[in-house]
Amino acid sequence: MKAIQVKQTGGPEVLQLVDLPVPQPKPNEAVVKIAASGVNFIDVYQREGRYKVTLPFVLGQEAAGVVTSGGPEVKSVKPGDRVAWTGILGSYAEYAAVPGERLVPVPQGVSDQQAASAMLQGMTAHYLSHDTFPLKRGQTALVHAAAGGVGLLLVQMARDIGARVIATVSTDEKAKLARQAGADEVILYTHADFETETQRLTNGNGVDVVYDGVGKTTFEKGLNVLRPRGMMVLFGGSSGAVPLFDLVQLSQKGSLYVTRPTLGHYTVTTEELRTRSSAVFKMIAQGKLNLRIEHTYSLADAAQAHRDLEGRKTTGKLLLIP
Repeated sequence: MKAIQVKQTGGPEVLQLVDLPVPQPKPNEAVVKIAASGVNFIDVYQREGRYKVTLPFVLGQEAAGVVTSGGPEVKSVKPGDRVAWTGILGSYAEYAAVPGERLVPVPQGVSDQQAASAMLQGMTAHYLSHDTFPLKRGQTALVHAAAGGVGLLLVQMARDIGARVIATVSTDEKAKLARQAGADEVILYTHADFETETQRLTNGNGVDVVYDGVGKTTFEKGLNVLRPRGMMVLFGGSSGAVPLFDLVQLSQKGSLYVTRPTLGHYTVTTEELRTRSSAVFKMIAQGKLNLRIEHTYSLADAAQAHRDLEGRKTTGKLLLIP
């Protein structure tokens, strides 16, 4: 089978298209023929070596496809079932072996490409808005990178709940997308200071929560726009790691909360994983959640997909099609 392998860490050029044997399932695994694989920032972090993975490895953490075989311990899926997953390495390939307990069923009304697009980013948007800081009608959220993969879904979920959404984006095109997703106010941070604008839009009261997947360039000012006892939810770092800061600042700025969540801790059990994925798939099937699949690439073009993602040129989901 064809797969993208990383033999040494570095830039997009280290992504190599190789021939590997089709994996054989362990007793607790199912082998899936992959129809679509998601491209995510965690893939970049692992490729760079920021997140350590034993070399060599097949990149990719998210995909959807059809089960072709399963080990004797796998009871929840069978050959022919449409499934999806995230959080398991090896999805930049034509086939992958995945623990049965980490596979979720893909229902009718949701395509393979939609499923592959929604697993990581959709479930991330879901846990952020429903669990990390459970938004309520009438509350105000600031969403950074609101036209990105997670951002567009998070804006839609926040609006569905009935929260007010202030979005930050870098271009007029992205501003249009954020508004289409349901953002009440959009700040072009390339033209205006988002801290000043957010304070103006909230009459100096601040927002209830900041959802920040950008990190280094937004974190400190983000703390300044929170209301007393508001929460900073730092769920990514596309601009780099945040600088060190003294925790006493949290008391000085209003007894603030800061959390650094990851999807893995919000899908610990198989039951939680399937409940959360089912909720996201239901929103897609009902038309409440519109996925923007911006571009699809062949496996051979995985390096270009990474360049596009890192260049902040994208406004939705990138997929590899084996």
